[in-house]
Amino acid sequence: MKDYLEIANDPILWVMAIPAVVMVGIQAYLFSRRAFEASKVTTLSKEQCRKAFKVGAVSAIGPSLSVFVVMLGMMAVIGGPVTWLRLSFIGAAPTELTASTIGAKAMGVEFGSPEYDVTAFASSVWTMTLNGCGWLIFCGLFTHKLDRLQDRVAGGDAVLMEQICGAAILGTASYLVMSNSQAGFDRFVAALVAAIVMVLLGKVSEKAPKLKEYNLGISMIAGMIVAVLI
Repeated sequence: MKDYLEIANDPILWVMAIPAVVMVGIQAYLFSRRAFEASKVTTLSKEQCRKAFKVGAVSAIGPSLSVFVVMLGMMAVIGGPVTWLRLSFIGAAPTELTASTIGAKAMGVEFGSPEYDVTAFASSVWTMTLNGCGWLIFCGLFTHKLDRLQDRVAGGDAVLMEQICGAAILGTASYLVMSNSQAGFDRFVAALVAAIVMVLLGKVSEKAPKLKEYNLGISMIAGMIVAVLI
């Protein structure tokens, strides 16, 4: 059997990913054009719209760099085409990394371990895809009903709803961290160091808000360096 990375980086996968990524670019262009057209019914001038667009573009550099850092780690495991496709579609590196890790664990192996093979790779890809399809379909069918659901779950309290969603994400992340930490002392220390670095960066970013977008990537790198050293 071929090494799974030969399949993961096969030129055919690049060709299959290109149309989808191009579509994302077209959507971005259409949204931008419609936004400028909508300014005609407001008090915004064209110059103000251009300035807002430039500010948004510059502000996007920070989050994009943090995604880029995570992307490098994902490319080493699941190859370039799928990583490029998923992060172009979703753009949430932690979500995609979590989904690919869950897919690997479903096959009984650790994400990126020597046992990670073509079957685990396929499981990771399916998990990322189905995870993305779920909320896209849900948004299309039920977005207009979410107000009523929010009223029932949180009594219309937007802050409480945000806390509920945050708790769900924390639960998923905590499960992944603890399950990996129990797999060996080196992984426990790596997770502990990454957590400490994240906390410290959180404190620092209170005084330097621009650093906040890089916290995840920096803490992951710190954890990986410690794991390699151990």
